[in-house]
Amino acid sequence: MIVLNTEFVPGKKIVEAKGLVQGSTVRAKHVGRDIAAGLKNIFGGELKGYTELLVESRRDAMQRMIAQAQQLGANAVINVRFATSSITSGAAELYVYGTAVVVADEV
Repeated sequence: MIVLNTEFVPGKKIVEAKGLVQGSTVRAKHVGRDIAAGLKNIFGGELKGYTELLVESRRDAMQRMIAQAQQLGANAVINVRFATSSITSGAAELYVYGTAVVVADEV
């Protein structure tokens, strides 16, 4: 599956648009991560626990979007975008969406 944030796939032509596809995940904070984040706010540095949480969230949301595109018969997803939103105190949604398309080699 080709996944790009551009409106086209270089060297390919779009032969069919399958429609909007999306994937999301909602994650809650972990008490241990919050304690470590509080210390980092005092001393400075990367919040590695939250970085890992975001990496996992992006991966899971992308996998869900790709699965939806495959179900539609697409071989690419273009114009991919990410968004986040707060669901409740301590929980957030990571949302990814794009356009599922069928691409073929340009002749």
